[in-house]
Amino acid sequence: MLINSINIVHKMSHLSRLCGAVALSLTLLFNGAQVKAQDSVAAAGGGPAAATPAPSGGGDAEKGKALFTNNCAQCHAVTEEVVVGPGLKGIMQRTPGREWLHKWIRNSSAVIASGDPYANQVFNKFQKIQMSSFPNLTDADIDGILAYIDQASAPAQATVGGAGEAQARGGGGASAENGDGSISGPSELFTFVLVALLIVMLLVLGVLLVIVTILSRAVTPVTTEGVQTTAPLAQRLKEGLSSAFNNSTLRSIVIWLFILIATKESFDGLYSIGIQQGYAPKQPIAYSHKLHAGQYKIDCNYCHVGVNKGKSATIPSANICMNCHGVIKKESPEIQKIYAAIEQNRPIEWIRVHNLPDLAYFNHAQHVNVGNVQCQTCHGEIEKMEVVEQRSSLTMGWCIDCHRKTEVNTKDNAYYDKLVALHRKESKEPLKVANIGGLECSKCHY
Repeated sequence: MLINSINIVHKMSHLSRLCGAVALSLTLLFNGAQVKAQDSVAAAGGGPAAATPAPSGGGDAEKGKALFTNNCAQCHAVTEEVVVGPGLKGIMQRTPGREWLHKWIRNSSAVIASGDPYANQVFNKFQKIQMSSFPNLTDADIDGILAYIDQASAPAQATVGGAGEAQARGGGGASAENGDGSISGPSELFTFVLVALLIVMLLVLGVLLVIVTILSRAVTPVTTEGVQTTAPLAQRLKEGLSSAFNNSTLRSIVIWLFILIATKESFDGLYSIGIQQGYAPKQPIAYSHKLHAGQYKIDCNYCHVGVNKGKSATIPSANICMNCHGVIKKESPEIQKIYAAIEQNRPIEWIRVHNLPDLAYFNHAQHVNVGNVQCQTCHGEIEKMEVVEQRSSLTMGWCIDCHRKTEVNTKDNAYYDKLVALHRKESKEPLKVANIGGLECSKCHY
């Protein structure tokens, strides 16, 4: 029996050494991830990628990209793929020329009516679908679109250090790369997980100590006046458990742990009331943002027309759907539901996903148009969602935290000049939404 007790103690000693080794390994991993990430960036060269040469034609490709996304991407691809109209790869080589394209884009109907042979060929080839006219686009705007098409359809070129940079950005979950290429410290999530693992390890160690103590007492023979007597194992286990239960220190630890866990779960339950994070209802029509916004790059503004103008982003009417589906996938059962709604003169009963309480005021135009907030900031990566779900909690704390962290874009905006001047007298930190009234109750509750 004594040998058994010694074996248990030895095993416990080995266990404690193992726990210490695990803690040391986690610490080394924590520090090593930072060093590895920094070494990866240094090995990658640390310099910016080689600049892509500007396409010929003198157009502003960056401006052209924005114009293409907002006006052309719904019907055309920069590749050879046919969406509604023809793919635009090599458009300059297969059309009569730049001046012809200027006329065609501004008013395709007039070019067709003039009897232009190429214009009529394209018109007839694509089922006589009338292309939208863009009379407000200048020559510079159209040249920018053409430059963007040439740039986007050109073969991808390898950049110096690209693989190394990608490896540095992708490797090492303990560190994050800043916008300027520097490596910040470990993420908050990594630190939290590390601390949680250490706490759990200590709790497990304490429980094992108690178990080993009970077992050692159970296997140790009872000594009475120098004579060892062997009691039944069940009796010794019962006595050991009874002794552990009567230990006031151990009993207090267990009770306090139970109280803390129960309190935490209660508060978590109370705080989750009214929060619909993860809500993803089945819609009456199986519309895929992953297909439309992700694969086909349809701009959000094309369907949600109110996002830059008013409080609500608005749900698209069936007429907007029919701009494309009047000719595309008409036989699809889901598209037939749109036809049925139009024929019966009834709205499509979409189910609202993102709901704010009536006591809270939110204006899309103020955030999207003025603040330049991207859709993904609040709605998550909508372009990757097959079924839309609420990704953010949308609680008051979530909004206030965003207002505290978000810097105001004051560049080239005279409205903020005086506010920036006053702010710089008191602080060297950038002007943030919280500094211009973003934490005032009346901003959202009135």
